[in-house]
Amino acid sequence: MRAVVFSETGPASVLHLVDRDGAEPGAGEVRVRVVRSGVNPTDWKTRRGASPGQGLAFPEMVPNQDGSGVVDAVGSGVDGLAVGDRVWVMLAAHQRRTGTAQELTVLPQERVFPLPDEASFDLGASIGVPAVTAHRALTTSEDGPDRLSPGALDGTTVLVAGGAGAVGNAAIQLAVWAGATVISTVSSDEKAALARAAGAQHVVNYRQGDTAASIREIAPDGVDLVVEVAPAQNIPLDLAVVRPRACVAIYANNGGDQVTLNVRETFSLNVRFQFVLLYSLGARALLAAAEDVTAAMRDGALDVGAESGVPLHHYPLDRAADAHQAVEDETVGKVLIDVG
Repeated sequence: MRAVVFSETGPASVLHLVDRDGAEPGAGEVRVRVVRSGVNPTDWKTRRGASPGQGLAFPEMVPNQDGSGVVDAVGSGVDGLAVGDRVWVMLAAHQRRTGTAQELTVLPQERVFPLPDEASFDLGASIGVPAVTAHRALTTSEDGPDRLSPGALDGTTVLVAGGAGAVGNAAIQLAVWAGATVISTVSSDEKAALARAAGAQHVVNYRQGDTAASIREIAPDGVDLVVEVAPAQNIPLDLAVVRPRACVAIYANNGGDQVTLNVRETFSLNVRFQFVLLYSLGARALLAAAEDVTAAMRDGALDVGAESGVPLHHYPLDRAADAHQAVEDETVGKVLIDVG
């Protein structure tokens, strides 16, 4: 089989294509013949390393956490999945040597999920990191649900910062599916169009006019939940537009690592700040997210493509380095590697 590997941290050029035998699944494991491999920012950050010359967790690694494909073989003890089943996977490379940038990948069963007939392989490879992160952000409010389904967020107003990004897009689609009113902040007319395509009922360009006033005009009683990508820049805005007992779910540090809070102002709102990192979520939260995301796909409420606010960019396996570079260069949309 063909696989993309890297044995040192560095730029995208450290990725190269090799040919090798596929591994056999062990007990509780599933082998997937990969059709699409999704590239996320976390993938190029792992490849590049936190600092120059940083060592790898393994002597050689195959990148990429997300993917979709068809079950090729199952190990002993696997229940509910069979050869030929269409599947999507998440956390393929988390604390493991091999991810999805290869023709065959072997994973623990708890990282492999049925891909509904209604969902494309493109969608299946696009949802792991973004949609599971978005699900967690939408289910952390003290007064809100811990699972998503139609009606779960009825009467809730959700503010999604950066609605044109991958997590922002998934948050919009999942929140709308669950019945929320969604406001999204964006930085341009182009990104406003993407947020609207995802389903946001209201879009505010934060580079034009008074953003807080615009949001308050839409939600005079305040926002119930914020899905936040840039806390260093946006916390003052968030505190200006949330209602008492609201939740600000922070899943990234775009724009800076340091946040300053006004303690008295925060006290008066009884606001909750919930930090969200996919890789340290418990098994229960991951399973809940996977089940709800699969249900949203089955309902046709979660999709990718320009018509859903997620332009797709396809690369062949032998151009995996170009795919990584595209994500590193902040290409708008989803970058996919066509493996099978």
